[in-house]
Amino acid sequence: MSAFNKLKAHAQKVSHFNHLAAICGWDQAAVMPAGGNQARSEAMAELSVHIHGLQTQPQLEEWFADAENESLDATDRATLRELKRQWQQANVLPESLVQAKSLAGSKCEHAWRTQRGNNDWHGFEKNWAEVVKLSQEEAQIRAEANGLSAYDAMLDIYEPGTSSASLDATFGEVKTWIPDLIDQVIDKQSSEQYLAPQGQFATSKQKALGLEVMQLLQFDFEHGRLDESVHPFCGGVPTDVRITTRYDESEFVQSLMGIVHETGHARYEQGLPKALAGLPSGEARSMGIHESQSLFFEMQVGRSDAFIGHLSRLANKHFTEHNPELFSQHNFQKLYTRVKKDFIRVDADELTYPAHVILRYEIERDLINGDIKHTDVPELWDLKMQQYLGLSTQGNYKNGCMQDIHWTDGAFGYFPSYTLGAMYAAQFMASMKQSVDVDSAIQSGDLSPIFTWLSDNIWSKGSLLTTDELVKAATGETLNAKFFQEHLRSRYL
Repeated sequence: MSAFNKLKAHAQKVSHFNHLAAICGWDQAAVMPAGGNQARSEAMAELSVHIHGLQTQPQLEEWFADAENESLDATDRATLRELKRQWQQANVLPESLVQAKSLAGSKCEHAWRTQRGNNDWHGFEKNWAEVVKLSQEEAQIRAEANGLSAYDAMLDIYEPGTSSASLDATFGEVKTWIPDLIDQVIDKQSSEQYLAPQGQFATSKQKALGLEVMQLLQFDFEHGRLDESVHPFCGGVPTDVRITTRYDESEFVQSLMGIVHETGHARYEQGLPKALAGLPSGEARSMGIHESQSLFFEMQVGRSDAFIGHLSRLANKHFTEHNPELFSQHNFQKLYTRVKKDFIRVDADELTYPAHVILRYEIERDLINGDIKHTDVPELWDLKMQQYLGLSTQGNYKNGCMQDIHWTDGAFGYFPSYTLGAMYAAQFMASMKQSVDVDSAIQSGDLSPIFTWLSDNIWSKGSLLTTDELVKAATGETLNAKFFQEHLRSRYL
């Protein structure tokens, strides 16, 4: 067997264990009883160590050296590139650090579920201190191996090829226009009348509505399912995608659009190239591209007038006991394009969302680079919330720095992906509209032309191309934030 084929077979083995880890993680978040957490955390830490051991076996270095000299086609060459990138990322970390970080993250995340509701920063901070310390150790090891800054080394895990210097420039430019745009839109909407959800919206009916919307979005239920968790997510593997949402019976707006968002992630996973299953070249290109698909579904399609027409019709069908005026298309358009400065990122509207992301990016960048301490975070959070959205979170930890799950297990470098994703999504839509009549496709109820374009240009490519190559092949240029700005101005002004 050639060295390259040995590497492929080895990658498939690692992929099987990652599959098991993904399903264990979903079970832990969605259905596991609380008393199972300690044993589950230990089992998952053991699995992490085993996977890390496989990824760092000594013979791999020789296989990579031999494979570099083999005659490979373009697809195999891309596969080798991605195999080597994953190997290098795993190889720099000692096994002891992988295990310690997994245990500290599981402990912190599990306790956070209760601590957040109790606004218990003091209790959370004790667990989080260890997660931050281990993450900073990891960042320093990766930085020395890759010749990057500490934060850029963590960012490279989620956004290969992206640097904090490029993010500072991109986000810095957004900060020059988005605060004024938010104020303009809020002022414009202040005189608009609309009906807000009132009364009870049973979870069972919300779920039935969500499942019907997933069918409209052509989710493959043979290879996926919908469940509930504290924090909505998409997990599992392409052949078994698990998405979750959370329900609030006093309203239905957030959970419904949360399902649309997670379905975007899931459709990307389900659309990845099956011929490359189990290989890193067959995986999602980056978290920014992954978020571009969820935000394409949620923001570009989901909040379009044509799609809102479907949502209003389906909601009226499921919530028959409520005032039908609430579900009129006109009222739904108002509900789903309402701009409000508020505390919670996952519930934020399309326009204020980048402010939430930029705030987190700036804090985690400085934290991982060692410019601030983890105990500084609540004060900095409050300062930046006042600066960007005019809100104070002083003493309000559960709606401030404790609201997200990402930092509980050390996923530093992830947050920029959300706003990068929104920018990519706007750019993809602008390009798609040059060849696809998007509004007509949505109105017809058969969104196949939209999904065909996404499949041809994004999903089927996996990680065969770099992020810049992928975006340029799909749109004719690399990331250009002007499409995002033009989209927001067009929709809201």
